[in-house]
Amino acid sequence: MTATYEVIAIRLGHVDRVARDNFLNDPHISGSMRLDFDMWVLRSEARTVLVDTGFSPEAGKRRGRVLERHPVEALRELGIEPDQVTDVVITHLHYDHAGNLGDFPDARIWIQRAEVAYATGGHMRHPQLSHFFEVDDVCDLVRRTFDGRVRQIEGAHVLSDGIELHQVGGHTPGLQIVRVHTDRGWVVLASDALHYYANLELKNPFPAIVDVPAMLGAFATVVELADSPEHLVPGHDPDVMERYGNDSVDLPDGMVALHRQPTPRLMPSRH
Repeated sequence: MTATYEVIAIRLGHVDRVARDNFLNDPHISGSMRLDFDMWVLRSEARTVLVDTGFSPEAGKRRGRVLERHPVEALRELGIEPDQVTDVVITHLHYDHAGNLGDFPDARIWIQRAEVAYATGGHMRHPQLSHFFEVDDVCDLVRRTFDGRVRQIEGAHVLSDGIELHQVGGHTPGLQIVRVHTDRGWVVLASDALHYYANLELKNPFPAIVDVPAMLGAFATVVELADSPEHLVPGHDPDVMERYGNDSVDLPDGMVALHRQPTPRLMPSRH
């Protein structure tokens, strides 16, 4: 029998953006569209796994981003101490997903080899690409590689029974998504393969892309891996907090349980 996990989405911060800036092609959407900075906790009796670790306070200050809660503080609100985290999955190395690694000293770190090669390779001489990354975060990952904590994987990988990692690329060459088994079935944490539900619904990707065909292919992959559209979770959409809020009243504000059913009237349509 496949292991099951509780899955908690945690909002670490947010920023308001012009709506059309969240799509590769003009979707004729006016006004602003909030972007949330989320991380996720997968928890069973045997494991506590973090998916992404947000951005550091220092990086946020430089970039005009404010942490509403630090990842460590968020975990403690759930009764989890940093040294209880067994694994950290880094979906990709952009600044808002790969900060604060040093706060989880006993965790193994899982990342795609292609992502490490990209973030430490010659393409980073181009500011148009490198500005998404924090040098300190990348160097921290390298240091922890020398400590023996980093697992660089290639393609699909089973982290543990009930947790699968799948490389999809597109947004970055080594972007990976997480498929996790819950009481309601297989949930896919799409990270930045889908910033918003609307990116999939309109077939219109977020414009930060290194490979457009791979990004469009990722849309098909996330749908294929999830048990239904209601099992898809985008990486930055504030609507996640709305869709799952009614069944998460026992959690702190800004956290929702993805292993529970979303609000039916807000479920996305199948594509």
